[in-house]
Amino acid sequence: MTPNDKRSYSPRLYNADLAPAQNKNWTWYNMFSFWMSDVHSVGGYIVAASLFAFGLAGWQVLLCLLIGICIVLFFANLMAKPCQESGVPVAVLCRQAFGVFGANIPAVTRGLIAVAWYGIQTYLASHGLMIVLLKFFPELGYLNEMSWLGLSGLGWFCFVAMWFSQAVVFWYGMETIKRFIDFAGPAVYVVMFLLAGWIVYQVGPSNISFTLSDKVLSMGEQFWFMLMAIALVVSYFSGPLLNYGDFTRYMKSMDELKKGNFWGLPINFLLFSVITVVIVSGTVPLFGEMIKDPLETVSRMGNGLVIAIGVLTIVIATIGINIVANFVSPAFDFSNCSPQRISFRTGGLIAAVGSVLVTPWNLFNSPEIIHYTLDVLAAVIGPLFGILLVQHYFISKGKINIDALFSDQPGQPYWYRGGFNPRAIIALILSVVVGVAIILIPHLKELANFSWFIGVFVGSALYYFLAKDSKVDG
Repeated sequence: MTPNDKRSYSPRLYNADLAPAQNKNWTWYNMFSFWMSDVHSVGGYIVAASLFAFGLAGWQVLLCLLIGICIVLFFANLMAKPCQESGVPVAVLCRQAFGVFGANIPAVTRGLIAVAWYGIQTYLASHGLMIVLLKFFPELGYLNEMSWLGLSGLGWFCFVAMWFSQAVVFWYGMETIKRFIDFAGPAVYVVMFLLAGWIVYQVGPSNISFTLSDKVLSMGEQFWFMLMAIALVVSYFSGPLLNYGDFTRYMKSMDELKKGNFWGLPINFLLFSVITVVIVSGTVPLFGEMIKDPLETVSRMGNGLVIAIGVLTIVIATIGINIVANFVSPAFDFSNCSPQRISFRTGGLIAAVGSVLVTPWNLFNSPEIIHYTLDVLAAVIGPLFGILLVQHYFISKGKINIDALFSDQPGQPYWYRGGFNPRAIIALILSVVVGVAIILIPHLKELANFSWFIGVFVGSALYYFLAKDSKVDG
């Protein structure tokens, strides 16, 4: 698996950013912080709170959380290994299954999905900044009376500010990103603990409930909602799971990585979920309604300075997850399409500009579009994930020929047919069609919640059936 002379690598497939990582200095704490940044966001808060609103008993929800996050942990360790050992990003790893040029198909797909969600997360962060500005400078409210392309003047100012802030962090490279997420994740814990303590002090411990719904469920309904809760947890992490190798390539060892995953996933996620429920449960007696948005909860506290610190900390965490989940990976993806012309930085700039062009506030303001986007996202990510794992662990028997990943010479292991692997492409198209059909057919609507699992199963099964007799010299 050790690469040879890089001078033999094709310039159509190689640049310094896509090359195997040389400086593998990430420790278990860096990976722990990676998952904290992923979990400790507005999205993570809402997902955790929504599970307790299904009407299930507290112990049932915690069991679902534990099962779901252990599934994530299992797949995270599987996805981490090939990139940690080879040091290449996921866009390059895709060449093993799809061919050295066919890898651009999953790369562009990943990149476009991430661009849309990068914009949406930036918009959510900008909303938090707007809350702080209006709290201290209410006279700025007049800017909300004017709008352009569906966003107010103040909204544009806050969005551009958040957009620029993230671009600056990204521009300084992976070491800066590592330091940023090392700070962002723990910082939110401080705010969450203080907010939970304040809520409990205000309403009293007896008014905190771990069941956020008055529904009375039958045994069948309880079982179904538990399955949905598990699926929701896994689906929420499906994006970071697919992009995970873009960060594990910098890990010192698999032992360090597994330790970081253990503390960052089951331990961290369960603790964060419990704190979330304490806060959300306390909003009912305190404010007379259940509030699932942490920004709104913090904004209702009396002290202006406390509100500013709380909201800005949550905004920082949202920036952290946005960079981790939606900025780094498309930068590698777009660079993979044309390594000679597009560097890691240029790829990130393309993603950033694209996130504005999709006008994410219009996407986010339509619940129906968000719902379908989430389901389609899972229907595409699942098959990609399954195909990559089948290729590495079953077809290539856990081996990677690093030199072949950067070779455009016919006859090389990942050349397949003209640089494309028809088997992987066919498996991807058919499995995505199955997933999208499930989403669009009304009678199968409830199965859409399991589109990631279905995608992984169908994609991996199809690809294994098509490629099991192929010989790839890993």
